[in-house]
Amino acid sequence: MSVVLVHGFPETSRIWDPLRSLLAEESVALAMPGFAVPRPAGFTATKDAYADWLADELGKIEQPIDLVGHDVGALISLRVATVGEVRLRSFAVDVAPIFHPDFVWTERVRGLQTPGVGEALMRAMREAAPEDPESTAARLASGGVPVGHAREMGEAHDETMSRSILDFYRSAAPNVAADWWNDVAGPTPSHGLILLLPDPPEQERMSLEVAQQLGAETASLPDLNHCWMAEAPETVAPVLQRFWSSLGRT
Repeated sequence: MSVVLVHGFPETSRIWDPLRSLLAEESVALAMPGFAVPRPAGFTATKDAYADWLADELGKIEQPIDLVGHDVGALISLRVATVGEVRLRSFAVDVAPIFHPDFVWTERVRGLQTPGVGEALMRAMREAAPEDPESTAARLASGGVPVGHAREMGEAHDETMSRSILDFYRSAAPNVAADWWNDVAGPTPSHGLILLLPDPPEQERMSLEVAQQLGAETASLPDLNHCWMAEAPETVAPVLQRFWSSLGRT
């Protein structure tokens, strides 16, 4: 069995380092195209392109797989889990409300989806000084990433990453569930775990509805921020390992 970790935006695969150091299982942290690694020629960075990329990467890894996704990595993990073409033993994800068909993007994401406005927002993030609240580093730190780690990932935010973020969000209108939810017919063939975080709390209803539709368990992390794997890996590692242990060996 393989543990595979998929990061979000605007992060790199290094965000998983604190959690990986505490897991008993061997793990691999995938680097999404455009995030501190090149974008292959012709790669469009749409939501479907990233989901197809993840399915292809998982096909190269020893199966069955325990997949863990965060942020946009959670969304494409849910897409792979619901399509069912890759043999997953399990998946564990956060941000489940964003996968819900009723989800409405925040004002900031709607700005990113707007030509010109999105480019300006991304430029401001990557060019701001690390201590500026609008910088990539500061935004990651506000999500729970230790400051040094946040600054390191902030330095990786280049024009390729910005373009990849914009391309993804502009492909996910009116939301990420558009056309994807049509394939969510019922419980997934793999075991699921939805991590419930207070980010934002008013959308827990949608998390629970997604979990019910997928036949997934839930685990509450009420005191953690968006970047839980870097903020409190000592809290989250036991949650994941209890979930995996409950599945037995296949």
